[in-house]
Amino acid sequence: MKKIALIAAAVILASLVLASGAFAEKKPEFTLKLGHLANTEHTWHKGSVKFAELVEQKTDGRVKVQVFPNEQLGKEMEVIGNIQSGIVDMLITGESMMNWAPLCGLIAVPYMIRDSDHMEKIVEGEVGQAIEKEVIEKVRLRPVAWFERGARNLTSNREIRKPEDLNGLKVRVPNVPLFVATWEALGAKPTPMAFSEVFTSLQQGIIDGQENPYDLIKSASFFEVQKFVNKTEHVRGWIYLVLGEDKFQKMGPELQKAVLEAGKEAQAYERELFRAEQDQLIKDLQDKGMTFVEVDKAAFMKIAEPAVLKFLSPELQEMYKKIIAIQ
Repeated sequence: MKKIALIAAAVILASLVLASGAFAEKKPEFTLKLGHLANTEHTWHKGSVKFAELVEQKTDGRVKVQVFPNEQLGKEMEVIGNIQSGIVDMLITGESMMNWAPLCGLIAVPYMIRDSDHMEKIVEGEVGQAIEKEVIEKVRLRPVAWFERGARNLTSNREIRKPEDLNGLKVRVPNVPLFVATWEALGAKPTPMAFSEVFTSLQQGIIDGQENPYDLIKSASFFEVQKFVNKTEHVRGWIYLVLGEDKFQKMGPELQKAVLEAGKEAQAYERELFRAEQDQLIKDLQDKGMTFVEVDKAAFMKIAEPAVLKFLSPELQEMYKKIIAIQ
């Protein structure tokens, strides 16, 4: 009888210990919903997932980040509005913020950024700080990391090495007035068109070329209808991982510090993935039969610059000149 009583007591004690443990396990103080447009294979998604892991680790579970790819939380502009309303918390976004913060118009300007090192000096320096300040104050979003975007390159069925080679080339461009004006100045015939129509239009000869980063050239199978990747690298830009400023301010200094540290580490992680991916994409496109052509970028920039400056406000022109001067 005594033995049974001891066993019962042990069972009760074990139950109490388990219950107390479960009771001690606290819910996160903040659960952040992070939305973006990329798929789960994209480096932006992998960087976001790493950010979520680091935030949970650095805050001892006090902050949890839920990542929603493929526009599950809505399209970019819609999500920005929802963050401002407090419905969503985080997003990956870029030049769309120029609707509130004009300096964000510098995120995707033709022939402004020379290479990855130049971009890093821009984003981490005085210009980047001015953009971030405007984003915080006018968009009410707090940049916690930035990711490099793949440079846009021109594909065609004839080699393009200098601006003169573009004469009369019908090039599909997104419906961005600055892009249209730039290609017109370079001597091409820019044709705004939905991305979904590009492959068939190339196949049927409606257009002669198109311009996109390597990942889209590959995923859209443009190698089936285009022979050359002309390394124009005419647009280089970046994109921000942002957190609603109101939510950020509610966290307090300790959690804010942890979130920003997680952002920097996730940024470095994503950058390694991105650069390795770019090298692999070049190899993949070469394996598919595409030839990479070196381009006289200085000649392209010289012709494009007046058209670019015409589209920029005096304030953006001043920033543009500062960026060009960064060595």
